[in-house]
Amino acid sequence: MTAPLYRLATVALATAVATLGCGRPNEAHAAEPFGTWLTEDGRARVRTERCGSDASRLCGFVVWGSEPLDKDGKAKVDRHNPNPAWQARPQLGHQMLLGLKPNAEGRYEGKIYNADNGKSYDVTVWSDQPSVLTVKGCMLVFCASQAWKRVADVAAGQLQGPTDGPGGPRSDSEWTSKGGRTGTTPAKRPSTEGSATHAR
Repeated sequence: MTAPLYRLATVALATAVATLGCGRPNEAHAAEPFGTWLTEDGRARVRTERCGSDASRLCGFVVWGSEPLDKDGKAKVDRHNPNPAWQARPQLGHQMLLGLKPNAEGRYEGKIYNADNGKSYDVTVWSDQPSVLTVKGCMLVFCASQAWKRVADVAAGQLQGPTDGPGGPRSDSEWTSKGGRTGTTPAKRPSTEGSATHAR
């Protein structure tokens, strides 16, 4: 290879490396955060998808639980919810990720609802690889992350139907598809923007 051609090839290679390695690294590693995930403690499976009322946002629903029944052998309900109108709702199928917004880093952030205590917390979720969803929750200045594993099988008792359809989970009123829902419409909860609790 002559000197001019060698120099030209070297410049082209350096440019390619700079573009791939330093230009936009998030695009090379980010994966779609949609699917069904087993939580780190193995207690639940959460299905994540675009919200029905706003496709730019991320919603998530509990579609399976390792302990779906209470001590009396009845289906667990959302009894700790601060809104009495929602306290009789089954925990299975409730909305857990509440319309998370995409941020400048390509991650989704917003609120996650915990039916075990009826409270909501700040959360950021993202996927750097197709098999794992990282979930970072924060309360005040304290934060912790979990790695949820993608699952492709169907566990016994897992909800498989479409959201707000027969055999599927239920979205909160504000995240229901504008075309109308096919399931039961719960009472609309009051706005709790900025509150630590989520009246579902």
